[in-house]
Amino acid sequence: MMDRSEAARQILRDNDRGGYTVPTDRLYPFQWNWDSAFVAMGFASFDLARAWSEIGCLLRGQWEDGMIPQIVFHAPSDDYFPGPGVWGIRRDPPTSGITQPPVLATAARRVLAADATAEGEARMAAIYPRLRDSHRWWAAARDPGGTGLVATLHPWETGMDNSPAWDRALDRVPTGTRTAIRRRDTSHVDPAFRPRAIDYQRFIHLVEVFRDAGWNPARMLAASPFRVADVGTNAILLRAEKDLLHLASRFGTPEEASEIATRIARMETALEHLWDDARGHYLPRDLISGEAIPFRGSAGFLPLFAGQARHAAALATRLEEWGRRVKALVPSTDPGDPLFEPLRYWRGPVWAVVNWMIAEGLHRCGETAMAARVAGDTRDLIAAEGFSEYFDPITGQGIGGGTFSWTAAIWLLLEEGMAS
Repeated sequence: MMDRSEAARQILRDNDRGGYTVPTDRLYPFQWNWDSAFVAMGFASFDLARAWSEIGCLLRGQWEDGMIPQIVFHAPSDDYFPGPGVWGIRRDPPTSGITQPPVLATAARRVLAADATAEGEARMAAIYPRLRDSHRWWAAARDPGGTGLVATLHPWETGMDNSPAWDRALDRVPTGTRTAIRRRDTSHVDPAFRPRAIDYQRFIHLVEVFRDAGWNPARMLAASPFRVADVGTNAILLRAEKDLLHLASRFGTPEEASEIATRIARMETALEHLWDDARGHYLPRDLISGEAIPFRGSAGFLPLFAGQARHAAALATRLEEWGRRVKALVPSTDPGDPLFEPLRYWRGPVWAVVNWMIAEGLHRCGETAMAARVAGDTRDLIAAEGFSEYFDPITGQGIGGGTFSWTAAIWLLLEEGMAS
């Protein structure tokens, strides 16, 4: 019987589609943005050439304005909705028209650290301008006023699609669509584990709003009835900016480094404004109403991943409280929240990728005991249940898609230990 690490490597090989990796067979048959960033870091532990090709294939979908799309449709498949025809974007390869949390600069820096060779330096030199342009897109398209907080315009962009954090903001989104909704996910996975039908109606309505706006960033920003400052996206971007600054010192210009440093300073200040003393948590903000969204979720721990240490002790205490209610940390929703659903996608389950970022952040911010606990819980879940898409925090059951690429990648990253 192969050991768990070899099994993780085999999953990445099995989900390889010729230079890019699908999250899992059939349920997600294309290349997803933030999935591939984690996958590249996993490949870097045993196949550096394949790690670089993962990044390169994702960047094949990058738009001229710098956006890296949520999905790149390298090959046709009928196993996923919405496919290229719904997005209506004429590109080669076809892509979706929205983005996802920008993990890529963080991943690229880690792959380079594993490939400290002349070839690795050359690969990074070729990729760096693409990463720079992606971060410039975030600033120009999603924070044109220079507030330090970027907007997300669709729940899919947050990566946490049906989180209770978005319920109030989604209430503004009409449920009517011109597009026939033909979901494929519920034929592969129990519908009780997936977003509801009404969620999909609103998701597709937003796609239609953006399609009508011609995928123009300014028009999309103005037209979207869903516009939030997601803690997770902003924290991940801040961490990625810091990693990009490190890369700029080697592959960019002094002017670019100064530009990135200015954005970092602005973002560090703005992210702290999302802290809520009464709730002891970082809260997302509805950018249309201007109000904080009173929801405590796993994304609220991700400022630690960006190195924001001011509230590290309070967040570690919050995790201790949650840990008394569940078998395994970190549930995606506060287990004391009435909206907590331990089996339904982002409304309660544990996700290995989020756990890894939280554990890394706790470690970087000096909360090493809680970092070890979160990492240990993640390893225990995978050891017991395999490489599931996500896990029930109450029972530990593996749920969603099986043989999942980014869960396998996280196992390999946890084997390497926390970054110093």
